[in-house]
Amino acid sequence: MIRAFTIEQVRAAEDAVRQQVEPGELMQRAAYGLAEVAKARLGSQPADGAGDEDDNGAERVVVLAGSGDNGGDALYAAARLASAGLNVIALLVGSRTHAGGLEQALADGVVPVEWRTGAAPDAAVGALAEASLVLDGIVGIGGKPGLPAHLRDLPDLIAPDAYVIAVDLPSGVDPSGEVGADCLFADETVTFSLLKPCHLLPAAEAACGLLTVVDIGVPEPDSPAVVRYERDDVAASWPVPGPFDDKYSRGVLGVVTGSESYPGAAVLGVTAAVTAGVGMVRYIGPARATDLVLQHVPEIVTGPGRVQAWLLGSGWDGHGGAPELVGEILDGDLPVVLDAGALDLLDDPRSGATLLTPHAGELQRLARRLELDDTTGVSGARAVADELNAHVLLKGAVTVIVPPSHSGAPIVSQTAGPAWLATAGSGDVLAGLIAAVAAGGLDLPIAAALGVLVHGGAAEAANPGGPVRALDVARSAGRVVADLLGAARRDTST
Repeated sequence: MIRAFTIEQVRAAEDAVRQQVEPGELMQRAAYGLAEVAKARLGSQPADGAGDEDDNGAERVVVLAGSGDNGGDALYAAARLASAGLNVIALLVGSRTHAGGLEQALADGVVPVEWRTGAAPDAAVGALAEASLVLDGIVGIGGKPGLPAHLRDLPDLIAPDAYVIAVDLPSGVDPSGEVGADCLFADETVTFSLLKPCHLLPAAEAACGLLTVVDIGVPEPDSPAVVRYERDDVAASWPVPGPFDDKYSRGVLGVVTGSESYPGAAVLGVTAAVTAGVGMVRYIGPARATDLVLQHVPEIVTGPGRVQAWLLGSGWDGHGGAPELVGEILDGDLPVVLDAGALDLLDDPRSGATLLTPHAGELQRLARRLELDDTTGVSGARAVADELNAHVLLKGAVTVIVPPSHSGAPIVSQTAGPAWLATAGSGDVLAGLIAAVAAGGLDLPIAAALGVLVHGGAAEAANPGGPVRALDVARSAGRVVADLLGAARRDTST
């Protein structure tokens, strides 16, 4: 599992270590690691011809040094790169400069260029246009969203083939990862010991590029703010039947989805649930949808009965033909996944565990219906989660599962698979996967995280590198689960 921590947690953890080491030691560790990564990347980049080397053949490195500690990290790294024979220019872009870092950089041959305000000087424009590698040390975890005013055009000045490494985080991103803003996109972000929320959350993750963690000796705090489940976590948590299990003990899922207008949604969700390994599905829906589901998944049972979890709403154009049953379900204590048309059912918290699965547009409509101020992104999902005492799964290129604030639980952030997964019916499949795992006994937020992970893997397995249809994703889920469980067994045996 990947863990990220709040800015306050990071500061406290670093301060605790600083009290035990020599002054400046943490910065030197960070600068050493940063310089080593930079040298490795320069060694892996092919020479593209004239314009990226000086007259002596040394590749051009441009360091963007801001006012804070990130600027100090960047300048000390610049000194190490210059002492290794590289042609290094430091653009001093902050209102002030880290004195020790600048002194060391000058001593080792780094060429300084001031650009503290206004338009870029010619020397800065020329250096950026000829750069092979750019170190972005403008602002760090103390920064506000958005680039400083005089640097708004900076991204356009950097050579298109330059490799950009962000120091700790890309300048301009919101360190909390919740607010989108103009920023400098990095090919790689080098962070130190602890991940920050911006490295995993949707508003900022795309700007981070490849994420590299340099260990500078700062231990992780106990309680992460954001987590991401990995392949090994599927094997550790996925409900696996034992020799004495039967279809009932493995989990029975009740599904009220589909409609006369959209019967296919029922097929997709039920197929995904059965393929993922639920013990049994009880399906309730209108005649057309029921016939279609039975045609594709004959092992289901139609009609209500005892279940361990419910899935409602996919493909509804009303209440799925069972409004009285839906009312009973919502009044009950069983875990419920509310998808698509069922997102409009709740005005108040229910007693049982609840997961809502909106995409961005559905979240905005839901938040407005509840008369909430925050309607978008992580903050909007949190507002809905708090209002309804539910977990909110906000679907996207990075999918987040946001808990109610009072729970103290971390946000879960999962990359949702290939972009080809943005296709009709994909959400119906995801809802079926999550509900199946919840019926198997997992808590809803864990079921949601594992469902998203398997969903992405199934999309890739359905047609690696190419377009997929939702039904193929649903049919690939079982094979992906088997591969993940098998990989874990192989790792254990070796």
